[in-house]
Amino acid sequence: MDSFTGASSGSSSSSPQMSKEDFMDQLKTQLAQAYAEEFLETIRGKCFEKCITKPGSSLSGSESSCISRCVDRYIEATGIISRALFSSSR
Repeated sequence: MDSFTGASSGSSSSSPQMSKEDFMDQLKTQLAQAYAEEFLETIRGKCFEKCITKPGSSLSGSESSCISRCVDRYIEATGIISRALFSSSR
């Protein structure tokens, strides 16, 4: 099955075609999912590097606090940047 049109490549011409709106909705969903995955991977990498000094089987209290603060700051910074980008484009 083709992930963009929802139709398999060997389907007959009688199968319904995806509307432009449905296609755009599906594309937006896929882009949002890719962005979320990239965002989480970035947070994991940056916060792990910054906060985990001695990897082990569990987090210390200071490592847990550091990760929490790191994620909060990263999310806040991303929000500020997004608002600045979207407000300047209008």
